[in-house]
Amino acid sequence: MDQRLEALLQTIQKVLPDVDGIIGLKVNAAGHIAPHLFRKEAPAELDGLAIWPKYPTPDTLRLIQKAHPGAKLGMVVRGCEERGVVEMFKHAQVDLSNISLIGLQCTREEAEFCRCAKPYTAHAKLTVGEPIEGVPDPVTEGFLAKTREERLEYWKEQLVRCIKCYGCRNVCPQCFCNVCALEDEKWVGTGWLPMPLPPMYHLVRSMHMTAKCVACRECEEVCPADIPMAIQYRLIAGDVKEMFGYETGVSMDEKPPQLLVLAEGEFERTGLPH
Repeated sequence: MDQRLEALLQTIQKVLPDVDGIIGLKVNAAGHIAPHLFRKEAPAELDGLAIWPKYPTPDTLRLIQKAHPGAKLGMVVRGCEERGVVEMFKHAQVDLSNISLIGLQCTREEAEFCRCAKPYTAHAKLTVGEPIEGVPDPVTEGFLAKTREERLEYWKEQLVRCIKCYGCRNVCPQCFCNVCALEDEKWVGTGWLPMPLPPMYHLVRSMHMTAKCVACRECEEVCPADIPMAIQYRLIAGDVKEMFGYETGVSMDEKPPQLLVLAEGEFERTGLPH
């Protein structure tokens, strides 16, 4: 057994008696890996515990808490998943008061697969594996090396393949609007393939991801057209950091720029809707 997997198993076994269940990954009967709620009533389920490939779990927590708001849960999180639940907490999508985070530190290979700058957890009290430094993002760096004209042509070539399947929106843990603008005919026309320019679907979604993207890269993984859309979200995240000094998932207390109001020429922070 992989050393990290064995260490994670031992950690879960220690935590499981004190919670109602632990959200992690499990190999199902078909051999696929998917989120699973491990329960103390069914210890044999831990035989299927898995750690790779990763799977977006923050939204699993939201769905469970919606059905069982008082549940006391443990949750296995990588760095990006931890940032995801932190941002969801700030937007009142999850309650972390009864949640015990178990941090799973990524290996260098896993970090390189995701081109991750922060392949480690920062808030989990229990951790498995040794944290490593972030790795470069050659895809985004290659894009930045292009001229303005080359960048425009690049996106034209990439986005013409979009079939508007909504996979990137559906998989994203930060897409939780009650009414989605991407389904509003006024903003995103239906029945057009390839999408006409300007690509309103991607422009609207990029705007909505401002100060919300946690760099999990699930949008790229789910895209059937292999569009490297994480580039734009990561560049926007850099602009937000430069303009507001804000980084997603870093602090539990610092409120996102979306919750700022302009008053007397200065930004003031508003209260959270908890």
